[in-house]
Amino acid sequence: MPLAIYVLGLGIFTQGTSEFMLSGLLPNIASDLGVSIPDAGLLISAFAIGMVVGAPLLAIATMRWPRRTALAALQVVFIAAHVVGALAPGYWVLFATRIVSALSYAGFWAVAVATGVSLVAPNARSRAVAIIAGGLTLATIVGVPAGTALSQFTGWRAVFWAVAALTLGSLLCSLLTIREDAGAQGEKRSISAELRAMNRPQLWLSYAITALTFGAVIVSFSYLAPLLTDVTGLPEQWVPAQLALFGVGGLLGMSIGGRTAHAHPIRTLLFGLSTLVLASALLAVAADDALITTALVFALGVSGFITNPALQSRVFALAPGAPTLVGAGNTSAFNIGNTVAPALGGLAINAGLGFTSVAWVGAAIGAAALLATAWAGYLQHRTRQPSTPAPVAV
Repeated sequence: MPLAIYVLGLGIFTQGTSEFMLSGLLPNIASDLGVSIPDAGLLISAFAIGMVVGAPLLAIATMRWPRRTALAALQVVFIAAHVVGALAPGYWVLFATRIVSALSYAGFWAVAVATGVSLVAPNARSRAVAIIAGGLTLATIVGVPAGTALSQFTGWRAVFWAVAALTLGSLLCSLLTIREDAGAQGEKRSISAELRAMNRPQLWLSYAITALTFGAVIVSFSYLAPLLTDVTGLPEQWVPAQLALFGVGGLLGMSIGGRTAHAHPIRTLLFGLSTLVLASALLAVAADDALITTALVFALGVSGFITNPALQSRVFALAPGAPTLVGAGNTSAFNIGNTVAPALGGLAINAGLGFTSVAWVGAAIGAAALLATAWAGYLQHRTRQPSTPAPVAV
């Protein structure tokens, strides 16, 4: 793999830490800013909304830029937003910085994945995407638990400063290792041509599967900290370890999915989603048992992230003529799930159903994703058209 692939993964790690870190910071932020935990949870949705909007808009805005320049500029904006967030005097300023951060991060995701898949052969795309997206999994293993632990000693604002510093380091690595023409391959990218290439119903079905799948994962993860302390009864000091365990499961799932997604994309999705639905339902009924909950946290990580390489690489195979916008659309799809699912979880909590209700919400969303994936598999089989440039088994 080219070194640039790993540097792109580093960029996703530093910024991905911010995407998920609020799951461990919600109680501290809510207390400090004088809002409820569900209201603090809307900061997660704010970030997701920024990514939904930012991915296609910034992919289009930077399409004619050298990709190295685009990646660097987006990281600069991300750093500035986190500095302001660390100094935020109140909830709404922090809310605004989450949207700005997400806009830049979404653009980075879109450009990074488009660059990565263009640097490798078609049969290596799933692995390249797994490495880049693996930065996000590493963020859940190292970044999020470390941020949670740091917040317990120094407050949540210190975590924002830490993310800004880490992203600055990533920016310097990008400037040193990614060529100005990286991934460009001399082509003249056209917005209209890419939009025409995206006119495929199966592509949009794949986007729906992405939104549902990630929503099923993130709804339980978003409220995992209060569930562990209020329902399972674990001390607050154990929350970072549980978040790290989720990340370890995610890294294992990403590794497995990266090896199976190219040859068996639909089967990989069906297996991951089936396991995710089962783990979510079990968490809803057994969250008061610490040992079972710990095992299920790991299972949620594995099942949730085993689907990621298939979700990421399959859209490029379905619309190879839109290397920039197809990835941006998938980033938006991920974050539609990341927007709607935590909001649904917050509604369930506010309705008095308790923190375990979010696991039921995850199971229901996962079941919908499972049905959509089965339909995609049927369509693929019926048309007998390969989902990648080479014949692919379902």
